[in-house]
Amino acid sequence: MSKRAVVARALRRAAAWCAAVVVLAAVTGFCYESVARQGDPPVPGRLVDVGGHRLHVHCTGSGTTGSGTTGSGTTGSGTPTVVLEAGLAESSASWDVIQRGLPGRVCAYDRAGYAWSEDGPAPRTADRAAADLRALLAAAGEAGPYVLVGHSYGGTIVRLFAHHWPALTAGLVLIDITDENATEALQISRPLLAAQFTVNQALARVGVLRLFGDALVPAEATAAARASAPVVYGAGSMGAARAEAWAAADSAAQVRATVRPGAWRDLPVVVVIPAGQPATAADQAGRLAALSSRGRVVVAGTTDHYVQHAQPDLVIEAIRSVW
Repeated sequence: MSKRAVVARALRRAAAWCAAVVVLAAVTGFCYESVARQGDPPVPGRLVDVGGHRLHVHCTGSGTTGSGTTGSGTTGSGTPTVVLEAGLAESSASWDVIQRGLPGRVCAYDRAGYAWSEDGPAPRTADRAAADLRALLAAAGEAGPYVLVGHSYGGTIVRLFAHHWPALTAGLVLIDITDENATEALQISRPLLAAQFTVNQALARVGVLRLFGDALVPAEATAAARASAPVVYGAGSMGAARAEAWAAADSAAQVRATVRPGAWRDLPVVVVIPAGQPATAADQAGRLAALSSRGRVVVAGTTDHYVQHAQPDLVIEAIRSVW
């Protein structure tokens, strides 16, 4: 046997052993994840059927609404329920500090596929998510109107909710939300984000996230999100994020179609942006605020995209001012 043939045979054996080790590690990790999942924290709120799938919603406080009865059974006295909408690849747990800092009725929830919510039908556009949110609030008995708070991609969803159901919208707080006009950036980032979430999903399925959660969970995540990391940033959430990222350009087109002068009439609106933003971002925030005669821009003292983590008091005050 020639030297070249010997080397080729040795390489094939090494490759086979490496493949066997990878498969064994994956199977072991999958089994570990399946067993460990049984000890995950319980669902913080409740699961509500929205027509074919159930969404997780966690409401706190006994605040009242102006149109009747809240899910807590109290009668309205003019105080709207606050609804918190998370960004891409985030969940209801990302609002932990804000939710605990607000009085009255406050609801955070997980979109289809995220954290404790069941997966929903495709495509996962923002318009579909807004319809899911409307169905969730109705089925959960959480009466409107609502102060809608959206962070990043979540801002796209609450804007569409306000467009479709203006009578149910008492105000908007938009925190460093996605620019629907950045179409080129959305198209470029779509495959990159999809690949990233696919890798994260695979890592979650074989227990890597559970073992090395602190290294994989975003640095801005709250203590509540870290405690529930295997669920909050698990395989289901990563799959949902991938589906939303893939539909991001369509979602941007949906919200662009709602923009016109005076679209939000005299709705109280606060647009929060981090410090140090380029002129284009500041201009976009100003144009958004100008869609309402009562809109204003608040510049945070942090450059962090997650203003609600870096400056929770500022976000709480913005919500209270709309409230």
